[in-house]
Amino acid sequence: MPGLFLGRSKEDVLIGPGSVEVTQVQQANQDFRRIFGGCLNLEAGVRVSHGSTLDGPRTPLNRGHAGRVDAVTDLLTQSFRFADPSDLVDLRTYVTRAKSIDDGAIRLQAAGQLLAAYVCVLRPRILGESTPTILGLRTMALAEPAQADVTVTLASVMDRLARSGADDVELPIPPSTVSESWAGVGAPRSGWEVLGKVLDADLKSAAEAGIAEVAGVVPTAAGAAVVNTARAAVWGRELPGLSDLPAGAAFAAFALGFLGAGEQQLFRNGRWFRLSGPRGHVLVRTGAGLGLGF
Repeated sequence: MPGLFLGRSKEDVLIGPGSVEVTQVQQANQDFRRIFGGCLNLEAGVRVSHGSTLDGPRTPLNRGHAGRVDAVTDLLTQSFRFADPSDLVDLRTYVTRAKSIDDGAIRLQAAGQLLAAYVCVLRPRILGESTPTILGLRTMALAEPAQADVTVTLASVMDRLARSGADDVELPIPPSTVSESWAGVGAPRSGWEVLGKVLDADLKSAAEAGIAEVAGVVPTAAGAAVVNTARAAVWGRELPGLSDLPAGAAFAAFALGFLGAGEQQLFRNGRWFRLSGPRGHVLVRTGAGLGLGF
């Protein structure tokens, strides 16, 4: 390909879905580590990337006659395309808030034209800790169908969002994934029982009171064990008037920007609770850690 730098001999050039035909290569010069000349015809929608590391298994190319690749079926450079630039702006705000709480990871799960973005707000840090596992969830519409389920660092997503322009609608998926225990088991998708409604103002008051309490009991130079104990005590106890719902649910809704001037719907399914509003959802699992079964 004209002007394409190669990292090393025999390194792969990765091509997205579509077809590509190299009609002519005039000269290949490994000394200068690039291919000169030639003509490359790409169909609309084909994306080309340069690299040699893939997250998934390689899929053999469907080869035609010599020098031709008829089709590539796997997404080697995958991205999410949103319907409106404002959706990408909303995602940037959501990721920024999540990163300020816990500089960890985000699970991006796409099915059809819906993208679900999960982040972890609170979780037990040590065995036997009473801190509930609390996740934030935002769903966004995609302009094009996609199938993906990856967990990547918040920092890598922020890096890509920071480079996007005001009119951009596409988010490249970071190639490097991470392993997070909270991402391994999802909340129930059905069987939720409606418990009632909770005012945003009440949740905000509970969150602010808890934040002030944690700040008041934790010394400035406290170690991780002291901080974890304080957080578990404050966010693990029940919200007043809401049996079994941990106060950490209010903190998550407040910190992720899900609260406004309205109210949240409250649901329950076994040990799971869900607060749902127009800006997002808070998923809470009480008791033992997330990976210990239902």
